[in-house]
Amino acid sequence: MIRIKRVYEEPSPQDGLRILVDRLWPRGLTKQRAAVQLWLKDLAPSTELRKWFGHDAHKWRQFQARYRKELRDKQDALKLLKQKGKEQTVTLLYGARDEEHNEALVLKGILASRAR
Repeated sequence: MIRIKRVYEEPSPQDGLRILVDRLWPRGLTKQRAAVQLWLKDLAPSTELRKWFGHDAHKWRQFQARYRKELRDKQDALKLLKQKGKEQTVTLLYGARDEEHNEALVLKGILASRAR
């Protein structure tokens, strides 16, 4: 099972394995409070893509396409993530305030489509 959650939200036992999928560590958050068990920063959008997107909802479709293209070169990390999701509940953590337009949503969609 793959879930997503903002890293600033309180950790809970239902989170299972907590995986941060941001390239940068979340501002003002200690490692203890974040309770991140695995940080897959290589799965995060490139710095260039992240800056271009800037969480502009009007760029969401283009962002998804560009991000999926970047992920084509990261099959090993995606396989690891998929395997972890088969073994236990996995919560993909992201730092963005925007809960409707972030990389964790794209990753969850990719993993869901591969599970079919």
